[in-house]
Amino acid sequence: MNHQPNRKLPARLTLVSMLVLMSIALTLPMLAKGFLLFQITLVMIYAIAILGLNLLVGFSGQLSLGHGAFFAVGAYTAAILMGTYDLPYGIAIPAAGAVAFIFGFLFGLPALRLEGVYLAMATFSLAVAMPQVLKMSALEQWTGGSQGLAVARPQAPAGLPLNEDQWLYYIALGTVLLLFLAARNLINSRSGLALLAVKENPVAAKAMGVDIAMYKTLAFGLSAAFNGIAGALSAMAVQYIAPDSFTFYLSAFILVGLVVGGVGWLPGAFFGAVFVLIVPNLAETVSKGLSGAVYGAFLIALIFFLPSGASTFRDLLSNRIRRKTGISN
Repeated sequence: MNHQPNRKLPARLTLVSMLVLMSIALTLPMLAKGFLLFQITLVMIYAIAILGLNLLVGFSGQLSLGHGAFFAVGAYTAAILMGTYDLPYGIAIPAAGAVAFIFGFLFGLPALRLEGVYLAMATFSLAVAMPQVLKMSALEQWTGGSQGLAVARPQAPAGLPLNEDQWLYYIALGTVLLLFLAARNLINSRSGLALLAVKENPVAAKAMGVDIAMYKTLAFGLSAAFNGIAGALSAMAVQYIAPDSFTFYLSAFILVGLVVGGVGWLPGAFFGAVFVLIVPNLAETVSKGLSGAVYGAFLIALIFFLPSGASTFRDLLSNRIRRKTGISN
């Protein structure tokens, strides 16, 4: 008898895994309470930011060291709209993404002249300047200056037996799933192929009729929009924002999360978010005085043993499934 490899098995495993993960995600707020639920919510929020940076670095080939600035733009936009203008969070969150998109798009226009380390330095300057801009006296009536702003948490709709922590968790879950699907569909579309062409060979892409300037600028804007939405959700989770919360270290953490998760692999954003939020706490439990050194050692070890980040596990699992099922590349 001629045995054919079961080519449907990997797809079935993927579907079953997704259903299990969704079941866990939907029931988690009923099991996790307090600080643990807060941490899980932050993981999803930072996954959105890392996902946005991945669109820029992993799929258009532009390096940014300043995405914390767009995170700040989204956070302050949401805080101002909800606090000063009393708008609901359902409007404030997408508005934060829209404002961040505009900032990113406008920043991307002059940045088109820059490549590689020069673009990285320009975005680094943006990250360094943002806290000082937020403290300017001309903006203090909106930003609160050095004192910052208090941000209210969203209230669950009447009739739902959910507290503020649980409702914010579900908002973050729905947002990260929606943006993940949007990012995946974008990458698999013709626009996504054009972005990859711009990254791999700009000369060939231009010869094929791809508007390199437009695609690069749009990639910057979309990436900034993701970070703006993450910033808005973060402001609601923490319930307070101040200029010193958006220093260069925030941009560095987002970049570290991208590298740990795997550049060019969208699900890696979740692994990267777990790393940047959990590992610093673990490092502090190992040694409070040398927590930075312990964190650096963790990071160096991970890069040494997993140079492709968490995507290394994906490749190993995929190869094992292919060997088990007899499916070739």
